[in-house]
Amino acid sequence: MPAIIDKISQAIHPSASRAESTSAKPVFDHTKVSVVFVLGGPGAGKGTQCARLVNDFGFCHLSAGDLLRAEQQREGSEYGTLIQTCIKEGTIVPMEVTIKLLENAMRAAMNEGRGGDGWLDGKGRFLIDGFPRKMDQALKFEETVCLSSLVLFYSTTEEVMSSRLVERGKTSGREDDNADSIKKRFHTYKSDTMPVIQHYAALGKVAEIDSSGTVEDVHQRTNVVISELLTTGKYTGK
Repeated sequence: MPAIIDKISQAIHPSASRAESTSAKPVFDHTKVSVVFVLGGPGAGKGTQCARLVNDFGFCHLSAGDLLRAEQQREGSEYGTLIQTCIKEGTIVPMEVTIKLLENAMRAAMNEGRGGDGWLDGKGRFLIDGFPRKMDQALKFEETVCLSSLVLFYSTTEEVMSSRLVERGKTSGREDDNADSIKKRFHTYKSDTMPVIQHYAALGKVAEIDSSGTVEDVHQRTNVVISELLTTGKYTGK
């Protein structure tokens, strides 16, 4: 398995040297680049709220799932089948794949020369949706890519999430929006992702938002959190 992971990393980012991939210094300076992890169970409303925050605050929204699905469909991808199997089974794709895709996407956004106060003088604002899903992902990303500023944690009941996913599955075309995959995704979320949220909560870096209500209500409460973060550089929870 380690040999496969090494191949994946090189395939995703062939220009990276072994020294770069093992460097302890993150690629991006967290004092200039704001990274907000957006977590919550499947169907909690993460993508919907991220779209609002992009409009309100000029964030670049990166969905780990979307990046993986794009890589899966990329012509010539040696590991498309591996990614497809993980998504279908509701299991977690090897972190080297996801982290390299995120790093590349962040670098591309920084090179675009976006406008606005949040993107001047080497600054950047990123919402990373659906990541990290395991502790090793969190630690590796912060070690090699960028320290996070905050975790937005959208919480609601499994019943609400399941209902939303079933409804979305009618039109999404996503292979994981079906009853069997949904059940597996809930299990993975509880066993692997909740410990990540608990870890960041212990560091005082989690803003929990109940996403059971209307999109507008959740949006308003999210904006309060992000406004404080971008104004003061931290979220106090008050």
